[in-house]
Amino acid sequence: MYVKNILCVIFETQPFTMQHLKPIIEQNKQRYIDELIELLKIPSVSADPAYREDVFKTAEKIKEKFISIGLDNAQCIETPGYPVAYAEKIIDASKPTVLVYGHYDVQPADPIELWDSPPFEPVIKNEKIYARGAADDKGQMYMHVLAVQNMLENNCLPCNVKFLIEGEEEVGSDNLEGFVKKHKELLKADVILISDTAIIDNENPSITVGLRGLSYVEVEVTGPNRDLHSGVYGGAVANPINVLSKMISSMFDENNHITIPGFYDDVQELSATERASLAEAPFNEEAYKEELQIEAVYGEKGYETRERCSIRPTLDVNGMWGGYIGEGAKTVLPSKAYAKISMRLVPNQSSDKITELFTKHFESIAPKGVKVKVKPHHGGEPLVVPTDFDAYKAAEMAMQQTFGKKPVPERGGGSIPIVALFEKELGLKSILMGFGLDTDDIHSPNEHYGIFNYLKGIETIPYFYQYYAEMKA
Repeated sequence: MYVKNILCVIFETQPFTMQHLKPIIEQNKQRYIDELIELLKIPSVSADPAYREDVFKTAEKIKEKFISIGLDNAQCIETPGYPVAYAEKIIDASKPTVLVYGHYDVQPADPIELWDSPPFEPVIKNEKIYARGAADDKGQMYMHVLAVQNMLENNCLPCNVKFLIEGEEEVGSDNLEGFVKKHKELLKADVILISDTAIIDNENPSITVGLRGLSYVEVEVTGPNRDLHSGVYGGAVANPINVLSKMISSMFDENNHITIPGFYDDVQELSATERASLAEAPFNEEAYKEELQIEAVYGEKGYETRERCSIRPTLDVNGMWGGYIGEGAKTVLPSKAYAKISMRLVPNQSSDKITELFTKHFESIAPKGVKVKVKPHHGGEPLVVPTDFDAYKAAEMAMQQTFGKKPVPERGGGSIPIVALFEKELGLKSILMGFGLDTDDIHSPNEHYGIFNYLKGIETIPYFYQYYAEMKA
């Protein structure tokens, strides 16, 4: 049976406060874990049509949870792609409203053979839950649902709340812009709260105040009209894989600076003072290398490791294929070669402009004897969150309350394209109060989420509501 109002019995003469939720969380720890495990068993892979039914099933499961905890207007709202799970609780129209954003879709689990356990059969090891989507974003999203459940169960929700949980974040949120434009009245709020980011570590909390943007493209290089015998034709006909490899390598100079003309034109350079401020966050480069089992870090000359993955733009090949990749040998000169390439962007860079610059440059460096195509997939804009407004201060106070230490404002290296969309279409700032760790292996085999982090999120989120409501009163 779900434990609720336990301290209202023990402390009959005392008003119920957020501090009283901690023992309730401890009492219900196993239930929280079990519920998340059931959610993680559903392979809601939005990128693969083979999992279409599972993605819809996950949306329905979230809607059912919304209904069971007493939220109103719970529904799965259709989009041209996968549905948005929505619900709300308006306790008083005069009070502020927090719009919680999360996503229920997950990355593909490939390569399956590198997982220590099946990706959709969650296991617990070393106080961590291992499964695809554990940290990104089912575990972090579900913390919010349970936190609101606890506040509702114990009559201490201090302001209004709305949930927008989408199913296409991992494929670029292509249909979310249309959804947001169509449902502006439904989504009216005062601030957006998101947990899809990380903290520095479990002893040093942080709040993400910057995100990189994204330009994601797929390229195709075509040589001869069919695969050829590499002995008969090798050396006389352009090999698309060889050509593609050279084209990609030419996009970096000896300092790992990207050579696409105009790529850095709009990059916002940070001052020495700003860079020094970012460097105050705890970071152990030796531990970083040891955890990744690498001998040395690698990247753009003139920048520290943390700067390279937060305040500098990048270009990375995410996948490359062509020719014969099966068992044994096949001496073939392939007709085609492909690569998927992502470019992380920093403030003032535009995803559309960077995609255009990449396309123009890629086409210009193709040698005679091959044809090239660039297919844009999705993009998103970079963002910096201010630290001098009430919602940020509420998040800061909430984390200080539960971690016992003031969180560090930190720039993140990842991309959440909808944050800029929310600001543009709804005029709302977002608070990126995540509880994951960079070592959670999101997007990789053996993704996991710490039970400590999961429970700490459930404990911390109600304090955000309390402090934010007090500031807006």
